Amino acid sequence: MEAFYTCRNDRAFKEVFLNPNNSDLLKALLEFILKIKIDKFVSKDIIFRIQQKGDEMKVIKKILIIILLIIIFIVAGFLYKGHELYKQALEKISISDKVAEIKSDENYTKLEDMSEFYKDAVIAVEDRRFYEHGAIDPIALARAIYSNIKAKELREGGSTITQQLAKNIYFTQEKSALRKISEIFMAYDLEKNLNKDTILELYLNTSYFGDGYYCVAEASRGYYKKEPKDMNRNEASMLAGIPNAPSAYCPTKHLDLAKKRQNQVLDKMVRYEFITAKEKEEILNESNAVEDNKD
Repeated sequence: MEAFYTCRNDRAFKEVFLNPNNSDLLKALLEFILKIKIDKFVSKDIIFRIQQKGDEMKVIKKILIIILLIIIFIVAGFLYKGHELYKQALEKISISDKVAEIKSDENYTKLEDMSEFYKDAVIAVEDRRFYEHGAIDPIALARAIYSNIKAKELREGGSTITQQLAKNIYFTQEKSALRKISEIFMAYDLEKNLNKDTILELYLNTSYFGDGYYCVAEASRGYYKKEPKDMNRNEASMLAGIPNAPSAYCPTKHLDLAKKRQNQVLDKMVRYEFITAKEKEEILNESNAVEDNKD
């Protein structure tokens, strides 16, 4: 049995459905929420056809309202639990004490002792608006939500460098909505207490680079036998891409994947005008200690 629903005279629905740019997203969202198959979606008349057995679709708005209320209650519950997890983390150790603990490590490297190219590479690939936004990047978050809805699975996180720092120093690497919410609360606290340069510096000193290296100094010394400031552009761009997936991009174990990731880093540097396309080719022709040792 085919049932039809029309909201021709419903202003709220018209404002959303009349926008042709929303059609694919809204179709995917309705199919995902209602667990039904939408056969046709005609934005001109604000009509969509749904293939479904059972009751008439004139009650669909009531169903959507109920679903919305359920979602609100679920989100509120997650926010509460996430905030509790965030408070528990801070009760164990304050931000100032945690920062002091990290900086006391003998391998801690100040931002001024890293090359500008390396810092640019990290920002380009991880969070290009790092110095422009606050704890979260609304643009990146919206893009991630849109991508995940279209894919009907969790593909992108949209995390900022500040959120990643929060995860590195207070939470686990487990992917979960609860951890993500706690991470956001903590990111706001980090932004309130620390400046951007300090946040970036701490992030690079708490990220995992594979092969047992837990900060930029350990990684540059381990992979290249160099201090962070002495890496050439080829080495720095490869290192910048590793924290996204340390096991997969570890250059001593998966050099081909590490080079593919390096190419992504350089492509983003070109796109965001940190370097030119010509400079990218020059960088790829520079020596790389890991590759040299493989030969």
